[in-house]
Amino acid sequence: MRRDVFQAIADPTRRAIIALIALQAMTPNAIADNFNTTRQSVSKHLRILTECELVKQEQQGREIYYSLEIEKMKEIDKWLIQFRKIWETRFDQLDNVLATIKKPKK
Repeated sequence: MRRDVFQAIADPTRRAIIALIALQAMTPNAIADNFNTTRQSVSKHLRILTECELVKQEQQGREIYYSLEIEKMKEIDKWLIQFRKIWETRFDQLDNVLATIKKPKK
């Protein structure tokens, strides 16, 4: 079953996992050490992130390392850019209004 990327990143624990493995590839145990939850719970989150192709697995000896799938993150960023531009325009307009209000009256 292919999961929705945006549903996956809606969960705060999964976002925290993404932030952790963005710095370096980690094993499930190393990831679980950063949370007050069970190893099984972290594995479930990792499975969801893997199904969404946000993280990838790499076998190194007896260990599996999880790392961030940069290309998939770029897709998300590309989708978000359209909204970022809208909000930046609105903030610029607000700045102009506030600057006009702030001008001292003579």
